[in-house]
Amino acid sequence: LLYTIKFEQMNMDKTLTDSKVLVKFVNNEGENAGAPLEIPLDTTSSQLQVLVNALLTAEDKYQFHVSEFEVTESLRKTLSQQEDTLNTENVIEIRYEPQAVFRVKAVTRCTSSIPGHGEAVINAAFNNNGTQLASGSGDASVRFWDLTTESPLHVCKAHKQWVLVIAWHPASLYVASACKKGDVCIWEPKSGTLKGKPLSGHKKYISSLAWQPLHCKGPGGATLIASGSKDNTIKIWDVVRGQCTLTLSSHTQGVTSIKWSGDNLIYSASQDRTIKVWRPSDGVLCRTLQGHGHWVNTMALSTDYAVRIGAWDPALQGREQSGDPLTVYTKYKGTGEEFMVSGSDDFTLFLWQPAKSNKPVCRMTGHQQLINQVMFSPNGRKIASASFDKSVKVWDGKSGKFISTLRGHVKAVFQISWSADNKLLVSGSSDSTVKIWCMRTFSLLQDLPGHADEVYTVDWSPCGSRVVSGGKDKVLKLWRA
Repeated sequence: LLYTIKFEQMNMDKTLTDSKVLVKFVNNEGENAGAPLEIPLDTTSSQLQVLVNALLTAEDKYQFHVSEFEVTESLRKTLSQQEDTLNTENVIEIRYEPQAVFRVKAVTRCTSSIPGHGEAVINAAFNNNGTQLASGSGDASVRFWDLTTESPLHVCKAHKQWVLVIAWHPASLYVASACKKGDVCIWEPKSGTLKGKPLSGHKKYISSLAWQPLHCKGPGGATLIASGSKDNTIKIWDVVRGQCTLTLSSHTQGVTSIKWSGDNLIYSASQDRTIKVWRPSDGVLCRTLQGHGHWVNTMALSTDYAVRIGAWDPALQGREQSGDPLTVYTKYKGTGEEFMVSGSDDFTLFLWQPAKSNKPVCRMTGHQQLINQVMFSPNGRKIASASFDKSVKVWDGKSGKFISTLRGHVKAVFQISWSADNKLLVSGSSDSTVKIWCMRTFSLLQDLPGHADEVYTVDWSPCGSRVVSGGKDKVLKLWRA
């Protein structure tokens, strides 16, 4: 027995002190960048950069991961973070992926506190390229804001009750807003005028809106938007004609969230504990995803960022339209299948590949209270989930494996938003603070107090320059680096 213990200790010491290790570089699709190489354990991320560029005969910048851990300093330090002792006699797989085309700086200061709304700010969102901002409030108005002067631009009134949801068209042609009464209003951002009449048809409040992705619209095709309501239905509207083209009804309880995917499918989550997959062209129910034990509150797609930016290419900053929407979508969605994550009142998340299977990839547990929002990083590699248990958790976007918990808020976390370069996360909480988190170290980077009450909404502009927050204190705050 003593001999066995000594032998195991020798093996462990050998693993930790070996100066070289056998590695192979693979991309996100699992394709090898060449034969396995023997490299020193003290190889840094910048040296790995040179090595991969030599193998690929390219001059790009990459991030490197071993399992879900990013190589930020040396390979030795990253391997020491692994739960199990890695045997250096095995080939270690290093995953490389292109970095974002630009770097986003963490916001550190509030540049404007803009009053105007008469009630709590429930929703605030930037347009597809971060040059325009709209907000919806309990005072039944939608407001547009001038980001050059950081002042009010248009006040839009047509709703009779609280504005619960706003959604920008992916080419910024329109803003849709939906209220507690069940009406959808379509606004023209440049003039702040209402397009046609409010779209009426839902019998109860609307919980979610989703525009048809720009690249899914055929030549001469209609401009469509979907709305999900507490009345158990999803309606698809032609906003130019001002008519409802389809009503999708199969849910037995209220619809809580809808997404229009890059594969031209509509996903709807409901209080009946199911998620349904619809074909919007003819309204056919493709499949039903089951697994949650309570209301499904929230959903996110790995292609959300690529759908949101429409035809604007972040690599060509300053241009509003950069060309073909399908080209931009294909460039930023990444390769491989579209993933979806759902969060529920049962404290769990499920990861799905809904376009091809009704079976979940995995069930993700760890939160102690209901999940309020989930969101994929722009590159689809990570998932963040905000919960009433005062924490934000980070998960692997492909496997669903738990990565880290971000603790710092002292009350429920309502909303989160990723920076465009995948390196930062902003969260808004009931504790009246906005916090910025570093996604390399999974630690608090900036604590941004300033709101006088609960923060209901946060959004990071797709261009990365600003963060907006709004809440119960009726004030909209803009944050910059």
